[in-house]
Amino acid sequence: MPVFDEKRAELEHYETMMGVPRGRLAVTLDAITDAMSLVGQHGIYCQSQRQAGKPAMDIQIVMKSLTDAKELIQSVMEELKKN
Repeated sequence: MPVFDEKRAELEHYETMMGVPRGRLAVTLDAITDAMSLVGQHGIYCQSQRQAGKPAMDIQIVMKSLTDAKELIQSVMEELKKN
């Protein structure tokens, strides 16, 4: 599993602090946040023709999906924290 090799240091850090499930979710949140940043930067250059000042529709859809995924992961982390 290449992701476990690539993110080994981050995983070890967060898994030690939060436990394995929450630690892995924390690393996942970081990856999603990084993706959101890249998509946001791309959205600056790919402006919508119909809505001035807004990213193209596909960029908006990707950002919404990433935001929704992040919110779901955060809710799982909160549930795990309660238990």
